[in-house]
Amino acid sequence: MSYTEDTPIATRAPNESLALMLGGGGARGAYQAGVLRAIANRHPSLRLPILSGISAGAVNTTFLAAQAAPLPESTEQLVRLWLSLTPDQVYNVHALPLLGNVGRWGMRLVGGGGSGKEPTRGLLDTAPLRRFLQRALPNDENGALPGIQHNIRTGRLDAVALSATSYTTGQSVTWVQGRDVTLWQRPQRRSELASITVEHIMASSSLPMLFPAVRVGTEWYGDGGVRLTAPLSPALHLGATRILTIATRYMRSRDEADRPLTDGYPPPAQVLSVLYNAIFLDLIDEDILRLERMNRLLDDVPASEREGMRLVEILVLRPSRDLGKLAGQFEPRLPRAFRYLTRGLGTQRTTSPDILSLLMFQTDYVKSLIELGEADVEANKDRIDAFLGQPVAL
Repeated sequence: MSYTEDTPIATRAPNESLALMLGGGGARGAYQAGVLRAIANRHPSLRLPILSGISAGAVNTTFLAAQAAPLPESTEQLVRLWLSLTPDQVYNVHALPLLGNVGRWGMRLVGGGGSGKEPTRGLLDTAPLRRFLQRALPNDENGALPGIQHNIRTGRLDAVALSATSYTTGQSVTWVQGRDVTLWQRPQRRSELASITVEHIMASSSLPMLFPAVRVGTEWYGDGGVRLTAPLSPALHLGATRILTIATRYMRSRDEADRPLTDGYPPPAQVLSVLYNAIFLDLIDEDILRLERMNRLLDDVPASEREGMRLVEILVLRPSRDLGKLAGQFEPRLPRAFRYLTRGLGTQRTTSPDILSLLMFQTDYVKSLIELGEADVEANKDRIDAFLGQPVAL
């Protein structure tokens, strides 16, 4: 079968398949955990049959996909996972490795890249994160996560999908583990059946340049947000008719958006913040707008003439505070060597150091994000109940 960008998304028989789609944001993933725990406590019988994750969202969705416990208990364990996280469990925070990587990059630039030595694969060594995830997600001798297959076999889970960017081919790749999955392909995008492992999570969450690329099979992969122009597409291809998505970007007012974040020439931290926002956060908001626009168009078309396309309900929850500005309050408590490097990038010269918020895996900041997520659920409980149905006490 040939595919074009206009090929309609395949659909199953009508159902009310609910998908949870979680995008990236590094340490901001703790906000998603707080939202999920609050929703699960309010809707304890909620079932999430389709899980789709990118970057930090890949960590959260895979963790939930592998749990045998009911959703309230699973989300409680997810929150505990985040609260147990510290910077040294994500990347090597010692001064010598950090400065060594910076020095090797500098020498490679000065030397024209012709040293013949193994190139530095990322500014930060993320071996601690791999070990942390391997402890948190029990796996078999092949690295597969038995909990996911168990949930698929028992019908609790239909599918879980993680997206990453292949640096080898330049394509966006979505790995899918599920039942009765029909794969899809689009220009510069493809899907593959896989038994999800920690390596898939590491690949999906490998921030460009900062974290090293990860080899899966014969290809090298980086963060899934780099090339995935339609972040909602995996959930749609897997049959979702309703999507719950938790953004990690604060929606600024027009007045806030027009307010300068830095004076004078923008420091590297500000440039990187804009770049990373464009990669990891803007595309999700754009895809949400496209979906809402398509829903309005389809609503005026008789069901018999929709050519396999369908209306898809979506609920978007997002922070009520700027997480970049919040990160700035906790910056003095970062590990000394890492704080030295980030200040060199100019994180103190911008009022919203978004790049810092991606890397601040320290307990006090994480706890603040979780508490904010729970507070935002309480503030939006009417919208949530309207989307999920009235809470039913167990």
